[in-house]
Amino acid sequence: MIKAVIFDLDGTLVNAYPAVARSVNYTLGSLGFAPRSHREIKRSVGGGDRKLMVHFVGEELAGKAIAIYRPHHTRALKVKGAVKLLPGALGILKFLKGKGYKLAIASNRPTKFTRIILKVSGVLPFFDVVLCADRAEKPKPYPDILWAIAKRLSLGAQEVLYVGDMTIDVNCAHRAGVRMVAVATGSSSKKELKDLKPWRIIGKMSQLKKIMEE
Repeated sequence: MIKAVIFDLDGTLVNAYPAVARSVNYTLGSLGFAPRSHREIKRSVGGGDRKLMVHFVGEELAGKAIAIYRPHHTRALKVKGAVKLLPGALGILKFLKGKGYKLAIASNRPTKFTRIILKVSGVLPFFDVVLCADRAEKPKPYPDILWAIAKRLSLGAQEVLYVGDMTIDVNCAHRAGVRMVAVATGSSSKKELKDLKPWRIIGKMSQLKKIMEE
């Protein structure tokens, strides 16, 4: 019996990739690097912002890059229209909350940015728990973040469902022993998701309703 649904954030519930791309390219420009395409940046997210910076500038400059990226990204996320809920996201949150499910966020983003995104998109009140990599023992794909959320909700792994868009999310769910619905709306392709054998795969968030009604 599923009693709680845990969601990833970027690419699952929201599209904040344009803001990420602006902040990454601002940071790269400040450090003398050439800009990168939005597609390349989108494919590089998921492991947290420090890992993102390491990917583009290397370990040695990562500290400087983070010091530039984070203040810029705080502003970029607050620009009107910078963050948009993905189609079907608001509807599924309302449906699940109306059915009495506990809802949570598990993100590798820092807590500060996650809460900004949830606030500007108007969905923060839906969530009983918001847990991010900077407040978990280990980030995804380690299972700690899902276990910690289940513990806060006083639930076992078999009582929660995880919904995410990336291969890192599927691997996290497998390690945690949690059923997982992969939604092909983010930076991992449907084939990449399918190869890792999640419990279910959907093409859009609205299809989660049918799964929950089964």
